Amino acid sequence: MEKIVINDIEIEIYKKKIKNLRLSVSPPHGRVRVSAPLHMSQDTIQRFVLTKIPWIQKHRDRFKNLPCRPEHKYRSGESIYLWGKRYMLEVLHSNVRNDIRLEGDRLILQVREASTLKQRENVLNSWYRRQIKREIPLLLEKWQRIIGVNASDWGVKNMKTRWGTCNVKDKRIWLNLQLAKRHPQFLEYVVVHELVHLLERNHSKAFAAHMDTFLPDWRGIRDELNGKGDNK
Repeated sequence: MEKIVINDIEIEIYKKKIKNLRLSVSPPHGRVRVSAPLHMSQDTIQRFVLTKIPWIQKHRDRFKNLPCRPEHKYRSGESIYLWGKRYMLEVLHSNVRNDIRLEGDRLILQVREASTLKQRENVLNSWYRRQIKREIPLLLEKWQRIIGVNASDWGVKNMKTRWGTCNVKDKRIWLNLQLAKRHPQFLEYVVVHELVHLLERNHSKAFAAHMDTFLPDWRGIRDELNGKGDNK
């Protein structure tokens, strides 16, 4: 593996038995990698990368904001968010069962004393999944009627780089589990965004026009969700 720096961006170069150049930008920090044919010259690779700098920077900027996951230790005193509201985590130990409940401004996480960080995270994520799955059907019922489309299926994923996706062919949408931490308006925006893709596949002028019709303040919500506000 070799490295070059272009426009203050470090690019990793891997020579492989392939025919064409391949470029990737990976989360969470925007790591840039180029796979190149074994005998391709460095000059050719650099010229290729130079033509892709705007594309690289666009994706690196997106990874700075989408979606940010603070590093938790899942210990008492930490801040935990649900629907944009902050709760103070209180960890209780029990050998009976895992449980989560809200009491005022506290989120009580009941786990075994010997539970690992990953196990505590899984308990919390399962709870987040239940919360968001209660809200999505209500939003779909509302917005499918307004927009005039119907998703054939939907699901929740813990995604690293997207708030939602839409498989237009199968009419299936996926929503990011992390939206359960944010204000409800963001989940609604993403639901509308993905449903509008059933009208317009790409982020074209027609797509923007549909969004303007259905959710006139969508640009402000999008900008706040993507990092211009406080990304919990």
